[in-house]
Amino acid sequence: MKIALVSFNPIVGDIYNNIKSISNFLDKLIEKKVDIAVFPELAVCGYPPKDLLDKPSFISDNRIAVEYIAPKSKQIKVILGFVDADNNIKGKNLFNAAAYLDEGAVKAVARKCLLPTYDVFDEDRYFLPSERVTAVQIGDKKFGLSICEDIWFDLTPKYKFDPVKKLAGMGIDYLINISSSPYEEGKFQKRLELVKSVAKKTGIPVLYVNQAGANDGVIFDGGAIAADAKGNIIACADRFKEQYLIFDTESVLEPAEIELPDPDCEIIKALSLGLRDYTHKTGFQKVVLGLSGGIDSALTAAIAVLALGSDNVVGVSMPSRFSSEGSKSDAKKLARNLNIELLTIPIEPVFERYLEILNPVFQNKPWDLAEENIQARIRGNILMALSNKHGWLVLSTGNKSELAVGYCTLYGDMCGALAVISDIFKTKVYQLSYAINREKEIIPFESIDKVPSAELRHNQTDQDSLPQYSLLDSILKAYIEQYKGLEEIVNMGYDKETVLKVIQMVDRSEYKRKQAPIGLKVSAKAFGEGRRIPIVQNYIPLDHCKL
Repeated sequence: MKIALVSFNPIVGDIYNNIKSISNFLDKLIEKKVDIAVFPELAVCGYPPKDLLDKPSFISDNRIAVEYIAPKSKQIKVILGFVDADNNIKGKNLFNAAAYLDEGAVKAVARKCLLPTYDVFDEDRYFLPSERVTAVQIGDKKFGLSICEDIWFDLTPKYKFDPVKKLAGMGIDYLINISSSPYEEGKFQKRLELVKSVAKKTGIPVLYVNQAGANDGVIFDGGAIAADAKGNIIACADRFKEQYLIFDTESVLEPAEIELPDPDCEIIKALSLGLRDYTHKTGFQKVVLGLSGGIDSALTAAIAVLALGSDNVVGVSMPSRFSSEGSKSDAKKLARNLNIELLTIPIEPVFERYLEILNPVFQNKPWDLAEENIQARIRGNILMALSNKHGWLVLSTGNKSELAVGYCTLYGDMCGALAVISDIFKTKVYQLSYAINREKEIIPFESIDKVPSAELRHNQTDQDSLPQYSLLDSILKAYIEQYKGLEEIVNMGYDKETVLKVIQMVDRSEYKRKQAPIGLKVSAKAFGEGRRIPIVQNYIPLDHCKL
């Protein structure tokens, strides 16, 4: 029996085109004489559908879509994710479900048992958990159907029962899991170990398929995995693209040699996929970004070219009185290396006019942040004007370190539709830049080696306002990604005054992050919907207060 595990790339809410794409896949698989085609979690409507699930027509269209695909099952059996509604239940009545199609009809529906409500997941808001599991007989084999979180029971001990254990007790021959599991650094290794562990624990082969592509800032790296009953990985598909893996139950397969990906190259692939899908799924072809000559904009531009091709990336150099000759020449060199169009639009005339207009109300006060931010906002306005005139998508180029501590300007360098590297700490920006340059110099080494500077005043450097990035990033990782408090971080060997300053900067900058463009998530804890901190809050641990 040939089983195709299809890493499908849906567009959220685009049910019409999703089912057309699923049908096209089925036509190809029928030609290859595949017996069963397995598609990811919520393949019909895309994951995550969020509040589209509040629309009654969206729910009914899900079922219509499944019925539309059903006739194909006269030639090939189909398992695919969709939203199921139980009209016998009053109030919330939706289930994250998998339909089994055979002989032109829906033969069975499996409903998700474990609903994740952490990080980017909020399934309990929309769905009911199923209290039963489903297995289907296909030929002489019995297949247990599970959906994403259902196989994560051992690693997420908050759930009341183990769906895999229940399925194993039904005497299944294979466990199928359809997932929409987001990418983050190191997640592939976790999935491999999970699939191996489940197969070994149950003594049942596991067939796993994951959604590919990106929706908003969440990236799905796809990939399909097959493990034998001993927990050996016997097949593994490439990731970060839409494709299928065919597994034959009659073949005797030896354990596969799995080469773990280079972490930096993997992140670059993820960001490239996220940028490409966000651009194309929102109807854009070309992107535009400011090129300052610095490493952040250089890395963003390089990723954009990998994602879209050099013809679809436009860089804009916007020098001021504070821009060094090196910054201007580095921007030109980068554009040549990437073979992208570079526009040069000096901001000095506009800046001078701003100062002239504001002089009476500034009342001859000394130069400060106000004048610095005006420059950043002029640049943001120019990029948005180009976007409006030419239909280009604006990319923001700020990194996670800057966004964490608020070292960025609202409506200035934070301007844009997509923040490509907003989940990449500055120290990682350097690592990824070196990875981009492994075969040849693409990002000018001058951009990598120079002292970081916003160039908004004479002789400015980032470290005028911030600790060294190696120190800053270590503190930020501990505070943001590891949830450590002041004393815990200090006990790691850091200066208390420095740690306190960084924590205060992070907390006070929440209002900026709430207004920032969507960022691509590649870490365990990215800014955005996976990290929900109130803007108006002043939490101080009680052991620092006098009660």
